Amino acid sequence: MTDTILELKAVQTHIGAYHILHGVDLQVLPGQVTMLLGRNGAGKTTTLRTIMGLWPASGGELSFQGHSIKGLATPDIATRGIAYVPEAMGIFTDLTVQENMVLAARSARHAGELDRKRLDWIFSLFPALQKFWLYPAGKLSGGQKQMLAVARAIVEPRALLLIDEPSKGLAPAIIQNLITAFNELKRQQTTILLVEQNFHMARSLGDQVAVMDNGRVVHAGSMRELADDEALQQRLLGLSLGVHQ
Repeated sequence: MTDTILELKAVQTHIGAYHILHGVDLQVLPGQVTMLLGRNGAGKTTTLRTIMGLWPASGGELSFQGHSIKGLATPDIATRGIAYVPEAMGIFTDLTVQENMVLAARSARHAGELDRKRLDWIFSLFPALQKFWLYPAGKLSGGQKQMLAVARAIVEPRALLLIDEPSKGLAPAIIQNLITAFNELKRQQTTILLVEQNFHMARSLGDQVAVMDNGRVVHAGSMRELADDEALQQRLLGLSLGVHQ
């Protein structure tokens, strides 16, 4: 397809002696949220890390906006407009919220150089970050740390966000806050590839879905189709989304 922003073709990834990805085919459409679902150990996190170059692909092709990114170093991939929010969040706990944000902004050397209009927009999504702007990030709650991790990824406009299980361990109110923020990003045509186990979030956000099993994508289609088909959910995921509200 010519309108994909990100495309993986037969991507293989080895980590040491282990063969993790066995030929991943994945297409991500611009301006949409693509959910990457699957059982634990299916290869979802490895797929995100391979896209970012953190674990190099040992085979296949990866292209972003029509250009190959296979073999590029992670900083070079990031400068092309891809941001990654890992499951571990990747924030600097000894630094303040402000310092974390400055570090994530390539164009700012100090807080005064941050884009004020964009920062106010981020504060509208995550008001707690403004409240705790000068606090050490390590003193934030789990939900606030996740907000900071996402805020760091969007402190400057990005063409693509890769986000790994943002709702893990969070209270329902915080999850709803994240859903609202991601919907606002989608409204602004930010493309998101989202790994998630919370199926309420998946159903609320997803336009497209890819389901992984044993290091391969075994199903791709619309999120609505999967959410409406309990038999398909059972076959692909071994569960019904209807019981995960």
